[in-house]
Amino acid sequence: MLHFIKPNYLYFTLFLFASCEKIITLPVKDNESKLVIEANITDKVGPYFVKLSKSISINESKAYPIINNGTVIIADNTGIKDTLKYISQGIYKTNLIKGVYGRTYFLEVNVDGKKYTAQSTMPNKVNLDSLRINLFPINGENQFSIIPVYKDPIELGNSYRFIQKINDTLDDNYNIFTDNLNNGKVNQRPLNNGNENISIKIFDVVSVEMQCISPSAQLYYFTLTQQGGAGPGGGTAPTNPPNNINGGALGLFSAHTTQTKVIQIPFY
Repeated sequence: MLHFIKPNYLYFTLFLFASCEKIITLPVKDNESKLVIEANITDKVGPYFVKLSKSISINESKAYPIINNGTVIIADNTGIKDTLKYISQGIYKTNLIKGVYGRTYFLEVNVDGKKYTAQSTMPNKVNLDSLRINLFPINGENQFSIIPVYKDPIELGNSYRFIQKINDTLDDNYNIFTDNLNNGKVNQRPLNNGNENISIKIFDVVSVEMQCISPSAQLYYFTLTQQGGAGPGGGTAPTNPPNNINGGALGLFSAHTTQTKVIQIPFY
């Protein structure tokens, strides 16, 4: 049986809650400033670059401070050791190191007396054969997405990152694929179709970069995809994604392959 509150009791209850209202200010602790390392080695001809900066407080809106007094060294498992040269804006450039499939790379960064280390092994390249247009009508209007066509190797454990540009505008979606569901098969999965501010339309030129990435890079970017929907209705609370850098720095050291193909959407 349903019971209803009498109106006069309801008014009293609302008045009681209203009269007890109190403004509570929660203390917000500034987050600790940490070193941010962005380091990539690819199978393309070098040089390669490492960027050093520092994170800022959540209460600040200025750009990340750059680090121009660091020492950056990259070595590989064949004995090559490369001390990077500082260029500008926190960017350091390699001189000797080469990106080769299957080779393991070791990063060492020294800043203000503290050392940070990381390592990454470059996976074998999986060939990006072509790009296919995926057309799907919604409410009488044609929508488009791109399917990167490649055959996953029979060995389980391959991971991929796709970076999409629409008319030279970067789509900031994270497209991270694994072979958990299509191991050894030709990919049929489309990339995310842009976002609220950018989507694929007729006559657009779309470029797609395919990266074969390491397990540590896959976990890093996958975590970012989970945080991308943070807020009402979905996603997880933002936090620093797990990375492969020892010493407490943010960022990622990634040795990966790269290849890019371009396609134009025709008139339908």
